[in-house]
Amino acid sequence: MQEQLKRQHVPVKVYRSAQRLMVAAPMPGLEPEDIVVEVTPKGSLVLHGELRGRLKEIKELLLDEWSAGAYHRELALSAPVDAECANLTYGNGVLTVALPLSTQTRPAHLTLKRVTPTHGERKGNAGHPPTCIHVQA
Repeated sequence: MQEQLKRQHVPVKVYRSAQRLMVAAPMPGLEPEDIVVEVTPKGSLVLHGELRGRLKEIKELLLDEWSAGAYHRELALSAPVDAECANLTYGNGVLTVALPLSTQTRPAHLTLKRVTPTHGERKGNAGHPPTCIHVQA
């Protein structure tokens, strides 16, 4: 049996506080630069992860019930957010997105900066919109 890559639906947990929406999504097996987060002008959140490497030299795959990547999930956000001020973190196979609430949706295409091979971040200053630096990482 050969390992099969399957596009996987990403389960999420979405939380809301007075200042932000938080989304947590398990996306194991990726490197930070494999992940893209987008907030669309229509208020959807898109999580996407592509697996660039695969397990090599598997002698004999006996059972294949899960795989790492590729991941994709799109969901409608329950409130307008300022995506340019979003914070992203990836560690232990979990992507966390902190989106500051706003009066209108401000879309953005976001990527992570590698901290280690399995950890990444993007500091957009979520929760503090007046000091947000509008630079895409």
